[in-house]
This record gives sequence, C-alpha cells and structure tokens, in this order.
Amino acid sequence: LQYGIVLDAGSSHTAMFIYKWPADKENDTGVVSEHGMCDVEGPGISSYSSNPPAAGRSLEHCLNQALRDVPKEKHAGTPLYLGATAGMRLLNIADPQVSDAVLRAVAATLKMYPFDFRGAKILSGEEEGVFGWVTANYLLENFIKRGWLGEWIQPQKKTLGAMDFGGASTQITFETRDMIENPRNEVVLKLYGQAYKVYTHSFLCYGRDQVLKRLLSKLLQADSYQETVSHPCWPMGYNKSLLLSSTYDSPCTEKERPSLALNTTVTLVGTGNGNLCALHVSKLFDFINCSFSRCSFDGVFQPEVSGNFIAFSAFFYTVDFIQTVMGRPVHLPSDLKDAADTICATSWSELLQKAPKLEKRLPDYCAVSTFVYLLTTKGYSFNNHSFPNIAFQKKVGETSIGWALGYMLNLTNMIPAEKPSSHKSMLYNYWVILILLFVVTTLTSLVTAICLLRQSKSSII
Repeated sequence: LQYGIVLDAGSSHTAMFIYKWPADKENDTGVVSEHGMCDVEGPGISSYSSNPPAAGRSLEHCLNQALRDVPKEKHAGTPLYLGATAGMRLLNIADPQVSDAVLRAVAATLKMYPFDFRGAKILSGEEEGVFGWVTANYLLENFIKRGWLGEWIQPQKKTLGAMDFGGASTQITFETRDMIENPRNEVVLKLYGQAYKVYTHSFLCYGRDQVLKRLLSKLLQADSYQETVSHPCWPMGYNKSLLLSSTYDSPCTEKERPSLALNTTVTLVGTGNGNLCALHVSKLFDFINCSFSRCSFDGVFQPEVSGNFIAFSAFFYTVDFIQTVMGRPVHLPSDLKDAADTICATSWSELLQKAPKLEKRLPDYCAVSTFVYLLTTKGYSFNNHSFPNIAFQKKVGETSIGWALGYMLNLTNMIPAEKPSSHKSMLYNYWVILILLFVVTTLTSLVTAICLLRQSKSSII
C-alpha cells in the first residue's frame, strides 16, 4: 500500500485525513480509500492570528497519530498537504501579512515530520467546491469503475452535484448542459478521457459560524444596541451576555460595526419566534438584484439545478439533528421548514433534555435550520420535484466526503486526463483469450465425449 495525508484547515477546526491505495495502482485507476482521520483539538488555524506558532503546535497531536498510522518504512514516500479554506481566506482579506505568518508557522511544524511535505496553501472557494465534487463522484464510481471482467470501464451514469456548508463559506457545484453566463463560475475538467462542464460558486460569509455572526449583527442593529436584545432564533429560556467584539471581529460583519466601544456587553434573550427568525435570516440574502438571466442570490448567476445532489458538512449535521434528535423526516422543503419552526418553538430546557451532549450548538439549530431551508429553496431554487434528489450524507462507505480527497487526487495526478488504455486492454484481452480457451476446451470435451459414447455403443452392437 501507499499513503497520502491531507490536513483540512477549516475555519472552525482542522481535520487530518490519511488515505491509502494499492502500490501497483495500474494506470492511476486503483481506488483510494480513507485509512484514518484525526480531529485537531481547538479552533481553526485562522484563530491563531495573534500567536501564529501556536497554530503549528496545535497540529502535533494528529501528526503524531499519522506517524503511528502510516508504516514507518512508508513515511518518506508519503505526500503531506495542508489546504486552508474560508477561515484563512477571511484572515487573508483582513491582514495578508498575518495569514502568511500563520501559514509559515504551520509549514514549519509540518516540515519537522518525516513525511514528504508538499506545501500549505489557501484554497480558493472554487477549488474547494470543485474538489468536493470530484471527491463525491470519485467515491461513488461515477467517473470510472472496475467491470466484472476486471477491466476499467466508464459507467454510463450522470455525475452528482455537491453542496458543502462549512464554518465560513458554502459551495454548490454541479455538471450542467446550460450556458454558464459568468465565466468565473465555469470549470471544464478532463478526467479519464471525458470532459465535464461544471458550474461552481463559493459564497464567502455564508458558512455556519459567519451566518450566526451576521444574524447577531442584524438583531443588535434592529434593537439599536440596547443593553438587552431579543433573539427570535434562540429558544425561550436561553439567554447569554457577550461582548460586541465577538460579533464584529470578522470581515463578514465589519461593515456593520457600530460606533460603540467593542468591549460593550450586550445580553441577548431567546424568544423562540420561528416567523421572526425566518424574517431576520432572509435579510442575510439579496434575492432581488441580478444582472444575469437568473441568479441564486447576491447577484450570482446560477443555472437551474438538475440531477442528484449530495449535501455534506453542516448540511448533513443539521438534517441529522432534525431526523435523530427531533425525530422528524426531511423529504420535502415543507418538512425542513416545519422542522425549523418546531425547533424554534421548543424551549431551552426541552432541547437540553433531548440532546444534552450538544449543549454548545443547541441554541443555534433554529437559525441554522431556517438558513438551510432558505438557502436550498429560495437561494438554490430546489423545489418539491428536485429537493428529494438531495442526499444528506457524511461519508461514502468509510470515506468522508469533502474537498481533501479530490485535492490529493489532483495534486498527485491520480486522476489522469486521458482514458486508461494499455493495462486495461491487456487485462481485457487476457480475459477474452481465457474465455475463448474455456469455450474451445468445453466444446472439445463435449465432442470427445459424444465420439466415445458412439464408439462404446457400436462395440456393444
């Protein structure tokens, strides 16, 4: 086996994925699978802006696990990558020098390990979207699979759209035949000899954590930054005091920063009002302005969604909460809306009783469920016909869905542009020869048996 390691440095936390594949992987078509993973303790690397060396140190526990999980003799030949996403994109907007310092600190730690370190970089939103799409379709064998004769074949299956919902951004990526009116949203990929025209867009500041900050800012603004502010998306019976600085410490909210001192404390009181919550969440989107023939929101072009989709990351966790904790099905947009209303109307004590282990995130499920409903229906225009085509999933088999695997496959050139040929045809030819030999042998045996039978009958006569 051979191994590869990717660190997914997200906005809220970092995860390490270890992949494995057959060393004799013919023509770059052998299947890569997840060998192990590790969640880095603490927040994402972008939160170490005031102490960059600590960002590097935070990764050591997981890197030490990689030393154990990857056989020692394979260490030197194991590629190691770190890709940072929307949290670092935001830090790079706020202060490019600080984001460079964080990346340098992270790289210094990674170089201390015996793996083949191949760089730490910030991914663009489009790269994040496309690599997530590649991962999902690769794992589902939509590009290529091994046939019953042992040869590699291209299944006549349509690709799956991919929807990612992280801490600071959300991505939608899908293959389309429609004209893509904005060239920035079009990516043409050539994989295994086949061209795929893909639409992709990443919405910065529309990840879960940034949405919640932006929502808080709108609520504080609406109540003129009074000492006590009502929060319709928080459950009745839940209240919390926070510093204004915790809401306005992001490029996503800085334009709305008040003239008040940021060390001012405000107390937010949950009122559990689903309709009012939906009204405030909808104000985070601009559904009106559009200079194209059609848009999702914020003036961004999007063709009509088509085919099946897979929704992962916080999409999965939100719907999983609705199904497992709230005990509600999610088949249609109305199911999602009704579930969001039910969560909003549930008191804090009831929610705590249902899911005590989720206490930290519990107050926000009303807002996040409402956001997911508005994003998928009003934003991406999924309806009663297309919404059931979304599978909310975390993994395919034992491998996590996300951009990390697609990123590694791309950087290690494990998905060739050209169609696999030589090994496949040799293997296929061997099978054909074996089958022909089998048929000839069987026919010869039958003819011989008939001749012997006739001979024995004539000798008896």
